[in-house]
Amino acid sequence: MSPTPIDASVPAARVLVIDDETQIRRFLDISLRAQGYQVRQAATGQEGLDMAASEDMDLVILDIGLPDMEGHEVLAQLRQWSQVPVIMLTVRAGEHEKVRALDTGANDYVTKPFGTQELMARVRALLRTRSVPSDGTPPVFDDGHLHVDLVRREVAIDGELVALTRKEYALLSLLLRNAGRVVTQPQILQEIWGPTHQQDTHYLRILVGKLRHKLGDSALDSRYLFTEPGVGLRFKG
Repeated sequence: MSPTPIDASVPAARVLVIDDETQIRRFLDISLRAQGYQVRQAATGQEGLDMAASEDMDLVILDIGLPDMEGHEVLAQLRQWSQVPVIMLTVRAGEHEKVRALDTGANDYVTKPFGTQELMARVRALLRTRSVPSDGTPPVFDDGHLHVDLVRREVAIDGELVALTRKEYALLSLLLRNAGRVVTQPQILQEIWGPTHQQDTHYLRILVGKLRHKLGDSALDSRYLFTEPGVGLRFKG
């Protein structure tokens, strides 16, 4: 397969390959570089998340079977702070796996073994449609008092880790990803509790109260979580 002509005036797209198989990483590295792409490699999910957070990637090729966590979990964490296009790789060809990957936030899905030309065509298609590779939210918030790392899912106050429940963290993450913008009550209820709880605003009031308590925030003198009466919530911004 002959390499695609490279336009020297256009910066080469950066592709991150997350796969624990050395041979697959080497094969993809050679194939992608032959097409003119810059390539970064990670052998574990956490290593891949760290690279995605510290480097501006244009596309991620992610294997589902990783030694430290499933690719689905890597994708779910990545989607909390980035909309970079993701192609999932797996030996599992069942429809359920494909649907799960797409529902989690994958843009495309390729089953091993795969043809090089097909994969490269999918890479080119996703790179053509990309506009902004990230939603612009930094994966780490730190104002010297509150520290939130969306990659490592860590929250700390003055250096001390704060234990949040799954829903408390989901609310904080949602608001932080939309820092400075009001997130409406229906949006929050939909994302955290699902479509059948659109009217259960008392769930949200209880959750906000618990999160404020753990962050040392106050409804009367808010530092991070601001309530827009009758509308929704806003994280400082």
